[in-house]
Amino acid sequence: MTLTGGIAGSRPGKSWAVASSICSAMEGLTRALAVELAPVRVNLVAPGIVKTDLWNEMSPADREAMFSNFDNTLLVKRVGEAEDIAKTYLYLMEQQYSTGQCIVVDGGGVLV
Repeated sequence: MTLTGGIAGSRPGKSWAVASSICSAMEGLTRALAVELAPVRVNLVAPGIVKTDLWNEMSPADREAMFSNFDNTLLVKRVGEAEDIAKTYLYLMEQQYSTGQCIVVDGGGVLV
């Protein structure tokens, strides 16, 4: 079982109290389910900012400005793509030895 969280629990932003709480709770839930459901493996993917439809409510100009800002801020110098995150899910599903783990895929976002 591979769940989805986010980095807001590790790096909350202003007005993100609910999102940060949910992301933190997902990490605890992942560990608890790994213990309760063993030997079923339970892991969590915690993405940072990713170019997806989530941002489609923003105007194209605002969205591109936001992505450009993150491009310059993130350690890898680019915003994530859906494929970056998908590879993490595949990794967790294919390998057979991790359980109760959270893999952060954020281009170094929690570090800056």
